[in-house]
Amino acid sequence: MIKSFEEIDDISLEIKKIFPTGGIVLLVGDLASGKTSLVKNFTKVLSVKDKATSPTFSILNIYDDFIYHYDIYNEGSDKFLASGLLENLELSGYHFIEWADENLEKYLKSAGFKYIKISIRPSGEKREYRIDG
Repeated sequence: MIKSFEEIDDISLEIKKIFPTGGIVLLVGDLASGKTSLVKNFTKVLSVKDKATSPTFSILNIYDDFIYHYDIYNEGSDKFLASGLLENLELSGYHFIEWADENLEKYLKSAGFKYIKISIRPSGEKREYRIDG
């Protein structure tokens, strides 16, 4: 599915359709591909009061107590799995994990977590979003 940035609401609505009350969304893409922008848009579509920002250095930001936004770029999935943050995935709400890798995906699968993976790739003025899972 290829969308312009102005059509990003469609992706947010698709996530809401797949997970009406919450779920795990793995976000994959190169630097500046639009991972945080998608989370910002999702919070806007849900009328969340808290402003979404990149959790690159904090690792986790929580918005309105039901949207969890992780960035594991600096720590990697091994440290994420060992840090205790994995237990947060059992909390109700939406969990967006930026820089998810195959190791994390394998663990989630083996532990029985349901999730979707969104791969984002810039394509000129547009973004290509691929939703798997």
